[in-house]
Amino acid sequence: MAEAAPQYLALPSGLLELCALLGAPRDSLRGPEQVAQKKGVKSLSSLDPEVLSVFVPPFVTKEDSQPAGVSCVTLGKTKRRSFRKKRERPKAEPSKGHPGGPRGQDPEDVGIPNGVDLLALPQLCFPGGVCVASEPKEDCVHFLVLTDVCGNRTYGVVAQYYRPLHDEYCFYNGKMRWEASGLGRSAAGCFVPFAVCVVSRFPYYNALKDCLSCLLTHLKICKDFEVDNHIKDFAAKLSLIPSPPPGPLHLILNMKPLQIVFPSRADPESPLIDLDLHLPLLRFRPEKVLQILTCLLTEQHVVFFSSSWALLTLVAECFMAYLHPLQWQHTFVPILSRHMLDFVMAPTSFLMGCHLDHFEEVSKEADGLILINIDAGSITYSDDEDVDVPDIPLLAAQTFIQRVQSLQMHRELDLAHLCASTDLNEGRACRRAWQQRLNCQIQQITLQLLVCIFREVKNHLNYEHRVFNSEEFLKTRAPGDQQFYKQARLSRRMDAFAQMDLHTQSEEDRIDGMLLSPRRPTIEKMASRKSSAPHGAHRRMVVSMPNLQDIMVPELPPRNSSLRKIHTEDCGSSRTVLDVPSKLTYTFKIPEIHFPLVGQCVQAFHVDCVAQLSKAMDSLAPENSVLLARYFYLRGLVQLMQGQLLGALLDFQSLYKTDVRIFPADLVQRTVESLSAPERAQAERTPELRRLISEVMDKPEDAPKADDRVKNFELPKKHMQLDDFVKRVQESGIVKDAGIIHRLFEALTVGHQKQIDPETFKDFYSCWKEAEAEAQEVNLPFSVMEQLDKNECVYKLSSSVKTNRGVGKIAMTQKRLFLLTEGRPGYVEISTFRNIEEVRSTTVAFLLLRIPTLKIKMVSKKEVFEANLKTECDLWHLMVKEMWAGKKLADDHKDPQYVQQALTHVLLMDAVVGALQSPGAIYAASKLSYFDKMKNEMPMAVPKTTSETLKHKINPSAGETFPRAIDVLLYTPGHLDPAEKVEDAHPKLWCALNEGKVVVFDASSWTVHQHCFKVGTSKLNCMVMAEQSQVWVGSEDSVIYIINVHSMSCNKQLTDHRSSVTGLVVQDRTQAPSTVYSCSTDGTVLAWNASSLRVTSRFQLPGDGLSAIRLHGGRLWCCTGNSIVVVTTAGFLHQELKIGENFKEISTSFLGFQLVPEQEQLWAACAGYDDIYVWSLQDLAQPPQRIHLQDCSKINCMIRVKKQQIWVGGTGLSQGRSKGKIYVIDAERKTVEKELVAHTDTVKTLCSAEDRYVLSGSGREEGKIAIWKVE
Repeated sequence: MAEAAPQYLALPSGLLELCALLGAPRDSLRGPEQVAQKKGVKSLSSLDPEVLSVFVPPFVTKEDSQPAGVSCVTLGKTKRRSFRKKRERPKAEPSKGHPGGPRGQDPEDVGIPNGVDLLALPQLCFPGGVCVASEPKEDCVHFLVLTDVCGNRTYGVVAQYYRPLHDEYCFYNGKMRWEASGLGRSAAGCFVPFAVCVVSRFPYYNALKDCLSCLLTHLKICKDFEVDNHIKDFAAKLSLIPSPPPGPLHLILNMKPLQIVFPSRADPESPLIDLDLHLPLLRFRPEKVLQILTCLLTEQHVVFFSSSWALLTLVAECFMAYLHPLQWQHTFVPILSRHMLDFVMAPTSFLMGCHLDHFEEVSKEADGLILINIDAGSITYSDDEDVDVPDIPLLAAQTFIQRVQSLQMHRELDLAHLCASTDLNEGRACRRAWQQRLNCQIQQITLQLLVCIFREVKNHLNYEHRVFNSEEFLKTRAPGDQQFYKQARLSRRMDAFAQMDLHTQSEEDRIDGMLLSPRRPTIEKMASRKSSAPHGAHRRMVVSMPNLQDIMVPELPPRNSSLRKIHTEDCGSSRTVLDVPSKLTYTFKIPEIHFPLVGQCVQAFHVDCVAQLSKAMDSLAPENSVLLARYFYLRGLVQLMQGQLLGALLDFQSLYKTDVRIFPADLVQRTVESLSAPERAQAERTPELRRLISEVMDKPEDAPKADDRVKNFELPKKHMQLDDFVKRVQESGIVKDAGIIHRLFEALTVGHQKQIDPETFKDFYSCWKEAEAEAQEVNLPFSVMEQLDKNECVYKLSSSVKTNRGVGKIAMTQKRLFLLTEGRPGYVEISTFRNIEEVRSTTVAFLLLRIPTLKIKMVSKKEVFEANLKTECDLWHLMVKEMWAGKKLADDHKDPQYVQQALTHVLLMDAVVGALQSPGAIYAASKLSYFDKMKNEMPMAVPKTTSETLKHKINPSAGETFPRAIDVLLYTPGHLDPAEKVEDAHPKLWCALNEGKVVVFDASSWTVHQHCFKVGTSKLNCMVMAEQSQVWVGSEDSVIYIINVHSMSCNKQLTDHRSSVTGLVVQDRTQAPSTVYSCSTDGTVLAWNASSLRVTSRFQLPGDGLSAIRLHGGRLWCCTGNSIVVVTTAGFLHQELKIGENFKEISTSFLGFQLVPEQEQLWAACAGYDDIYVWSLQDLAQPPQRIHLQDCSKINCMIRVKKQQIWVGGTGLSQGRSKGKIYVIDAERKTVEKELVAHTDTVKTLCSAEDRYVLSGSGREEGKIAIWKVE
């Protein structure tokens, strides 16, 4: 028998928080009864309602279960969970002892959930008052949103129904009693309204409406004194149902006659949608919907009106869903009763709802309101002078209207060709599937609207420092749109904008975000802008971003499926029909709940739940981990309710392997804290639970959160030292790289104290922004654009000057200099930067003057280009030399980033000269001639062998404030997998940076495929592709993280290791499932089934320091520092190579090793030695051969390539300086074939790409990846 959970364990509530029966007080009905007999009276006077009964879970307490001999978990208080209003007991009470009528109890004896105000509830359940009727009325429902003082919301569904007052027996408060006075036949036509209100933490509007509809069918045919029993059983049934976790699993509850579906959220970040999102579109034209959304985005005082109480909440909630992922953070009261109308006088922003009968009253009493008539589909203002609602940006509005008009919102058109369904639940299921597809389309349309409106906000938002430059952003808006953005209070919504941007970022945006240099419109985008110039509405006035018409609509990652994939071409696309793929969903049918609800029945229900969930899990394929995680979650909740705390914790632990996103950390921590001493001892003996307990209990408490609100960017008002200056420049969005900002600081403080005054910063900032704006106005004719590459940008234009090739403006791109001739604009090539041989600044005589002239000599041309640049000459001399030096370094090091950095230096020089306006300005700007000085002062040529072998360099830290060390590299070949998009099938390079960051490159083009996602927060030690869809990453924090290759998300973790994971190896990729071996520094080796993620075997090696693992000949070779141990896959020792037997003079350890099966050799590197040692596998006892590495000071890594090559990476001397070096050794001849000067910092990691290329990663000083050709 399970031990009951301690009473203080507050388990998560089920679907029900509270259920209440409400109606008019008995005494108040005497008057209406007396006049009910009058002819022609259809509706009697309105009465004040009150709470008659309240039912709060749990409905079975520990005491209730003891007679049945069953132990049951209790939640919170153990008081009886229902009460009825106290009334004066009548003299005759026949129902005393009736099983359905528990003794009266004070309301305060029941624990009412937070956020539910029993005093206000009657008014909200009868917002129009209690009206006794002389003839029956239709049952009706409406919906409530209840908010507590902390802003937490609960949701209510209210069903109103009428019951007649019978001749002999009168129902009230669960008591059946004889009225001595008697109503006689006079009450036969008197119908009393009652309301049943269900309150839940979840907005299950449709599902709870259906549940209440089923309840009403029973209430109408039951005896009066049985009503409370029926409601209590109904509430108890709902209270036992757990809420489904986010994901594709929905729950089905049999309420007879209906099968009720409780949908789950699409993912943890998205809202729960259980309503018909097209309701507002049936009442309002698309233009009106946009107007309402504008009112919400600009935080107006909004009041909805309708003659239907139900529509008030449903329509308001639809608009809340339209705003996702933005949130309405103000007062939200979708239903105001007639006694609450004064709420509309509130001074703050709000969204409220009133009955249409109060329209005139509200519009006259309050000013500045937006009055929205749902029934008429109209919008008016209570005072036109006080309300200023701007129009939504034009392009976004036009696209939204077209897409809404394309929606098919009339299901009858879809049903016209189908036969009628003869099964009630089957018909409801078809209707639900249709509604789900329509809801997905509407969410897609509204998301695209928000993306179109706010996409460019990110260009002016600094994520690191949480600063938004609103002034600069507004300058980029069309004049007609500026009022909207001014009123939209952007800084309040920055976090939501950032989240929306991350989930809707296009490939183009990702690549643009990697560029270090300031962005300018490319020739391709300039041509596109010119071609669309006649369409004024489509012209974008934006700094540093592409034309809207060219934005590829983003594809959204599955990790947030609420932001669904957008398949249209762009925001302004004429294609209006959205093809939203239907999402695969699953259902789990809740077992039957038997009554009477005593402990035995509840326990039987829990046992049935666990059995059915276990059965469903057993029938699942291991790869269906998403659905498996949902079953684990539900079974864990049910086991908690059973009191099976250890079983529940094991299920929650399994979420690490299936989907860690839904792991209930707070609940697990509370469960662990509530374990009894014997349970805690048993948990500590279970390895999985011991790890789980240490995770949740040793987790440091959250430090007080710093003020991380997004601030508006402001120019500094006081002098800045270097650190403050770096922060200010980064906040301004000018440059991120801290090294470049340090050079800028030197330039701006030449000849002064090392601090910058606010005026200098303001001047510099203004010059930078002016240059940025001027670049947007560059308008090249088509004849010139045809001569340039489509990705070139014009970064700098001179004033009009005389040259030896005509009069015009000199233009600089990242690739070349050209002359933009005047008169009839034309293109005259000056030179590419690669073709420059010499740049000089001289003067030429003209009459009595000496005119400063720039001379550029080309390699391939005899003629020297001369330009009389006058006062601009010195600046252009600096800029051209820096670009020339940057291009030369880029060519020598095969690293295009040198050009990007040179461009940044050039534009900063321009701004420095403009800001200082002094004789020393050029000298100050020369402090930014970083690459030119490097070329002149350290003219070290790249060694020929290095230059011939090096193919390319890439920078995974591009866009960061400083370089990051590259800890691990992994190359994965491409696969044409049906589950992947074509671009996802390309080969990939996985790059692990420090602090658990992973960047993924497309290895077919060496462009970023996925920019920087997090895999824990610790250093990553190893990576391996376990299966086609899985990359496993071993971390310093002892966790193995599993990345889904298709979705680029990390939702699974293996937590069986107790110390740092240092090695991963796959046994057999040809068989499915494959086996993965992992090792950790404490000597633990685990074997995993790559499909089920279960440990199939484990063993422990003696000692610590296990740093690497290899598989050869069916045996595992493990490097433990002091020895290399050969064991069987079961862990039995086969052979051992001890380092002490070979190196007796100096204490050392193995750094790493490689096996060369073709030569039957073991190659190893040892700490403190600049040699590689080679043992024969035939006899490890024989002394090793030694291969000396010239000028090597440290060895970090070693890989085998093409069977006969060993590449060794580390640190060594080159031209007298310490560099990252790679030694290529011929394994057969055992000689060093090549020495490659790879990086300015040490080589930390190496990996092979199909034996065609080798990739090397450097330390944090450089932070780049080099790609080498294998010969």
